[in-house]
Amino acid sequence: MMPAPIHLQNVAIDYGGDPVIRGLSGCFAPGSLTAIAGENGRGKSTLIKGIIGELPLSGGQISKGGMAGTDIAYLAQTSTLERSFPFTVADTVILGAWAQTGAFRAVTRTIAKRAYQALCQVGLEKLENRPISTLSAGQLQRVLFARLILQDAPVILLDEPFTAIDAQTTQDLIGVIRGWHRDGRTVIAVLHDFDHIRSHFPQTLFLHAYGNAWGDTQTILPAAPQWPGTQHMQVPDHLAPQNTGNLHTTTMPAPATASASASASASASASASVLSPSHAPATPSSPTAASPSKIRLMS
Repeated sequence: MMPAPIHLQNVAIDYGGDPVIRGLSGCFAPGSLTAIAGENGRGKSTLIKGIIGELPLSGGQISKGGMAGTDIAYLAQTSTLERSFPFTVADTVILGAWAQTGAFRAVTRTIAKRAYQALCQVGLEKLENRPISTLSAGQLQRVLFARLILQDAPVILLDEPFTAIDAQTTQDLIGVIRGWHRDGRTVIAVLHDFDHIRSHFPQTLFLHAYGNAWGDTQTILPAAPQWPGTQHMQVPDHLAPQNTGNLHTTTMPAPATASASASASASASASASVLSPSHAPATPSSPTAASPSKIRLMS
């Protein structure tokens, strides 16, 4: 089955009684590869749970084009898998075929073969009989990706899939994600690493206190210039407060040597003044302003 578009119309979601997402509209196109990024607490994981129905909407609607629950595969931020249970790697992967086998049907040779092929894709074919309790964090994440492969869903949702795993595993699993994208599946992933997003995810939904932006990644997350002695995170024009229109910059001082401490302090003071609307320039001057034709804004 080919994926259907996932339409969000004025979506609002509360979490723990607090409003987290308000007035979010847009569409995850069939076959798109989208990163959800933004500040902590802005509703990235909440949105994923709203899409799968784990959290109710407090307003608006999400249309999934008639897709059934089994058409959407979901990998949670923290696995609920009980690792002390006497499951092997192969047993865990075969759980991805639950929709086909149910609770009591036997695993067919075809499913067992597909499970082995999924393990080959993630590089764990030699560990199929290993108890999951003995796996490292990276190995377990490979197993969970193999389970997603076996599930064979047209839409795949990933909530922070690269947290606490090694760099090689991250690169290998990004390869799996890109393979899903080539197959025409819709993939939506909550991510924090902007470099990974810029390199591998063509679309980005950025959730921010000043509003949300949804569109081409190179427009939503342009590469930020660097200044000596500091690390900068930029908030582009399309996410800045409406009454300023300028490029906002937050500054996190880098470790300074004794000889550079005076200049670093001066740089931090100068950059901090940009954060206040009362210090903002009256006219927009940002050279990295986003093109309105490539971005959908949700205030």
